[in-house]
Amino acid sequence: MALANHTAILPRRAADGRYDLVVLANRLPVDHATDDDGRPCWRRSPGGLVTALHPIMKRRAGAWIGWHGRSGPAPTPFVHDGIHLHPIALTDDDVAGYYEGQSNATIWPLYHDAVEPPSFDRSWQEHYRAVNRRFAEAAARVAAPGALVWVHDYHLQLVPGMLRDLRPDLRIGFFLHIPFPPVELFCQMPMREEIMRGLLGADLVGFQHAQGTRNFRMLAADLAGAKVTDGGIWYEGRDVVAETFPISIDVAEQQRLAADPAVRARAAEIRRELGDPRTVMLAVDRLDYTKGIECRLRAYGELLAQGRLDPAETVMVQVAVPTRQQIDQYQALRERVEREVSRINGDHAGIGRVCVHYLHQSFDRAELAALYLAADVMAVTPLRDGMNLVAKEYAATRADGTGALVLSEFAGAAAELGEAWLVNPHDVDALKDAFADAAAADAAEQRRRMEPMRAHLRRHDVNAWATGFLNQLDRAPSGCASSASRARHVARAGDGARPHPVQCACRVGGSSSAEARGARSRTSHLAAGTRPIG
Repeated sequence: MALANHTAILPRRAADGRYDLVVLANRLPVDHATDDDGRPCWRRSPGGLVTALHPIMKRRAGAWIGWHGRSGPAPTPFVHDGIHLHPIALTDDDVAGYYEGQSNATIWPLYHDAVEPPSFDRSWQEHYRAVNRRFAEAAARVAAPGALVWVHDYHLQLVPGMLRDLRPDLRIGFFLHIPFPPVELFCQMPMREEIMRGLLGADLVGFQHAQGTRNFRMLAADLAGAKVTDGGIWYEGRDVVAETFPISIDVAEQQRLAADPAVRARAAEIRRELGDPRTVMLAVDRLDYTKGIECRLRAYGELLAQGRLDPAETVMVQVAVPTRQQIDQYQALRERVEREVSRINGDHAGIGRVCVHYLHQSFDRAELAALYLAADVMAVTPLRDGMNLVAKEYAATRADGTGALVLSEFAGAAAELGEAWLVNPHDVDALKDAFADAAAADAAEQRRRMEPMRAHLRRHDVNAWATGFLNQLDRAPSGCASSASRARHVARAGDGARPHPVQCACRVGGSSSAEARGARSRTSHLAAGTRPIG
């Protein structure tokens, strides 16, 4: 499909017609849209990843490989907003098998602590392999010699290994945006060895949380036979580095939005539209079973029923962004959430006043910023989340230091935002206490908690995250491991560094040594109070 508002690929290509930096992600950084005259065009996606990488890719002659969002033939490569885009084609069967099936019905639930049971289907696995191969071959064609290639997320876990076979001269990085599961869960995956070999094709593998990094190192030893030492991972003659790089947000952009008079006026208008209640509670999630929406609504409803929150003075705004609506679990979740919202409003609302405003729709960044400014309490309570940038956006937007953030211990953000009201979202009573305490906190208590979080975010914004990862990848040896690299590894082993004695439960018939059991116990412990490196 020919779309307006882009140019042919001409500028900023490497000397031989290929690119010095190649990013691979399931989706391109643009969305289908229409212009003011009703013509089809591309519009830049609003995500933080795009914001962070855009200036870097322009400087380094970058290309982005991804799906354009519709089944059928791919558009020809084009340039949009200075980024060279190479669309990948997916058939209807690819969308059903690779995307809806293996990626989102198998890997997504499994990596999120199996909150919903994962489904396993051999035909999905075949589509996953085929599409990953398509991405790897596209990267092999467009990457310049010795280029940096950065592969993103759970959809493309086989790509690093496939690309390593095709182009051993490249420096390959992989970043997982969702949690990486503990050993016992990962070992349920029928493709477990294949996925580990795929990830170990990278020179640098990044995770949101130190817990995921530890899980990966353990599995590299057991499932792929890698030599895991204190100094790194030695696999098939190469050094592979696994580190923690918690992703962040564009703090400057959030602060700009917070200071925008139009946004501030909209925030005041929102509070008026809600009836000027004493307390506005806000939750912004994709409508996903990992986000803990049902537990949150149950806790809120019980607080109203017990009189701990006054329904005449408290309003919850639940934004539930539509996602994966064709998948059965998501359709059932929507029905349950809407039933619970109706029950709460039926029990506690008054004439002209509701207790829960439920919005099953998307909002642009300005409207979200206005909602953040209007909210006294921000509820970010997923059952499991790789990071959750909403928590960071809320803290960054509250320029006066007020606002109360209730944050799940099982969100990656909890490792950095330890001053929030941290809570176990599975514990409804603890959730109720956190909501009530946050709603009752005075401005001094809010500032005492909020200021350290805001200071941390200013130091660790999305630009620091992206440049930190790419700078480390840039230092990786180009091509196959040299004899010097091998000598360094041997020297480290000679200095007393030994491979970690890691075993996987699935490899030892359900039993393990005391040392392996201890390692797994340490891995599964939630270190919510530690700050990951990176």
